[in-house]
Amino acid sequence: MTGTLVLAAAPIGRAGDASARLREALADAPVIAAEDTRRLRRLAADLGVELTARVVSYNDVNEQARAAGLVEELLAGRDVLVITDAGMPGVSDPGYRLVRAALAEGAPVSVLPGPSAVTTALVVSGLPTDRFCFEGFPPRKPGERARRFAALAGEPRTMVFFESPRRLGATLAAMADAFGADRPAAVCRELTKTYEEVRRGTLGELAAWAEGRVLGEITVVVGGAPERAGLTDPAELAAAVAVREEAGTPRKQAIADVARENGAPKRVVYDAVVKARK
Repeated sequence: MTGTLVLAAAPIGRAGDASARLREALADAPVIAAEDTRRLRRLAADLGVELTARVVSYNDVNEQARAAGLVEELLAGRDVLVITDAGMPGVSDPGYRLVRAALAEGAPVSVLPGPSAVTTALVVSGLPTDRFCFEGFPPRKPGERARRFAALAGEPRTMVFFESPRRLGATLAAMADAFGADRPAAVCRELTKTYEEVRRGTLGELAAWAEGRVLGEITVVVGGAPERAGLTDPAELAAAVAVREEAGTPRKQAIADVARENGAPKRVVYDAVVKARK
């Protein structure tokens, strides 16, 4: 029999949010793959758990290299528990590659559910929760970031992002440019921790606020694009494509985005662009 790969969600702030199952799993696991072994031992101490497992580091740097060895542990019949610094492994944290490798070898994969910054920020933001998407960390380079946001400008679902406090101001300003300064949003800082703060407002207001010094773990929640009648006039469709091209989006992708956002066939948008250029 093969061992089971267990993805264990860790508290995103207070150790007291850990479940009884997490305590039991940490105490019983024969092998633990931890994003930061020092944080794991600190968490175990806070929870009053004595670790008897073989603990190995498993992070963004060594994720691919360590996967083969951890799969060998599974094939030898030993369970492997994966835990990251906070939240669920595999969600903007190491874990996905190991899951794929384990499944390829027929090893069972299990999840020990728990805290998530994504859903915590979503429900506290005050924005619609019936449909949402998680977009992870935006690109660091300004041009790539502008193109990503331009592609998301018509996204109707509430969007959740992670961001570094150092780039928060620039990211909110870029969002205001792409989505509109009046788009509702929320910046959630240090969720579940002592200095938790949720700042709600428009993207324009939040961008101005973030020009000052902002510290801590950041999750940004942005309202989806408001419903509106799609563009039908060829000149307006061509103009919408031109705006995206100016932001750096390739023409083919810009045409596809405009077609999707306005419920128009791509051929119609393409013909509009060709006509406008003539």
